[in-house]
Amino acid sequence: MQIYNTLTRRKEPFTPLVAGKVSMYVCGMTVYDYCHLGHARVMVAFDVITRYLRHRGYDVTYVRNITDIDDKILKRADENGETISALTERMIDAMHDDEARLSVLPPSREPRATGHIGDIIAMIETLIDKGFAYPAENGDVYYRVRKFANYGKLNNRQLDDMRSGARVEVDVHKEDPLDFVLWKAAKPTEAHWPSPWGDGRPGWHIECSAMSTCCLGDTFDIHGGGPDLTFPHHENEIAQSEAATGKTYVNTWMHAGAVRVNQEKMSKSLGNFFTIRDVLAEHDPEVVRYLLVASHYRSAINYSVDSLVEARKSLTRFYTALEGVEVQESVGEELQQAPTSEGAFIASKEEVAAYSERFTTAMDDDFNTPEALAVLFDLAREVNRAKGESPQKALLLALELKRLASVLGLLQQSPDTFLKGAQQHGVALSETEIEAKIAQRKEAKASKDFAQADAIRDELAALGIILKDSREGTTWVIEAPQ
Repeated sequence: MQIYNTLTRRKEPFTPLVAGKVSMYVCGMTVYDYCHLGHARVMVAFDVITRYLRHRGYDVTYVRNITDIDDKILKRADENGETISALTERMIDAMHDDEARLSVLPPSREPRATGHIGDIIAMIETLIDKGFAYPAENGDVYYRVRKFANYGKLNNRQLDDMRSGARVEVDVHKEDPLDFVLWKAAKPTEAHWPSPWGDGRPGWHIECSAMSTCCLGDTFDIHGGGPDLTFPHHENEIAQSEAATGKTYVNTWMHAGAVRVNQEKMSKSLGNFFTIRDVLAEHDPEVVRYLLVASHYRSAINYSVDSLVEARKSLTRFYTALEGVEVQESVGEELQQAPTSEGAFIASKEEVAAYSERFTTAMDDDFNTPEALAVLFDLAREVNRAKGESPQKALLLALELKRLASVLGLLQQSPDTFLKGAQQHGVALSETEIEAKIAQRKEAKASKDFAQADAIRDELAALGIILKDSREGTTWVIEAPQ
């Protein structure tokens, strides 16, 4: 397995610290508002990575933190006239709801910054003792950036070329403008905790250093996050953690790509900023997840109506292949164990295994989901071909399609659900209304009023509802708009 390491800027063979186990930390959300599309990208990207590592047999400990104390949280709670805990609990519940709708599995551990204040203070004390940090007269504690020899290595930056990073206010109490805050002295009426330097609260960067090492140890396998976190956040994490422990902090750094909206950067100022719940109110969650999975995790994603249409079309191809095939795990297991020469069972284990091998080859190459999906499309075509040849073969291939797709968190619905009820996003009629129209058309045909029957068919087709007539009656599916 090869993984691209942001630190070395190349793909490297992945060898975990402990054979068979993977330790991974991903920077989570600052819970002052609803999660947006950029958060969804990171959620889904590392959900796929976790699912695949487990599919390959690794015991994965996936830690994703929650920042529940921060300047933005304090400001929003004050604006809303609510307590910090009321705001953060409400946003955490909303975040978990968004994740569930996108089929994102819960992390193994989800530490909160406010639950690790003691660990944060202990790490700051260690940094002060080692000369990497200093308390200032105003009650703040700062990190001496120039004391850490390798500062800038993650972003390949030289100290003299840098400016102070995000969330760092330059003031006269700093020894150097590049120094960043580890502990903030409390302002009147502000949330605070006692410390050796007075009442205050932690800076943003130190939270993740403390939480990650407390949960996973001084050195762990993978650290991930969004594209905007490489500097200063992750650069500062390295400086803090390695100065405190004297050990390599992380072996492999991974960063997901950005989300663009109609080829522009997503921004509130541009009016193209979308929360996850905004998007899911209009679109099937699995369609949105497919869009996020279809691009390589390091690539930028373009969010647009056209891209969602294409995502729906792709899922429709998969579900159409599965339609009419009873994919039952117990039956599939029986078929897999049957001898290849037995009766109508003509799909050999080697034929099915070939798809699994191609899928694994794609995903082993830095989690190449576009290539993995290409394998699934080939498999879907083979399922369609086998339907007319051998129900047993079609069943075995469909089972493999479902199994591999589940590694990407896809094809978790029944074909009937996706092709009907779950696709009512953008459809003007409810399922009951569609069935009523079909009944009216049946009556028109029985009365030999074929013009009326055709008019009803055309009316439904204009809404993207495609009728399929057979001896058993009329069924329908939603066709992705052109």
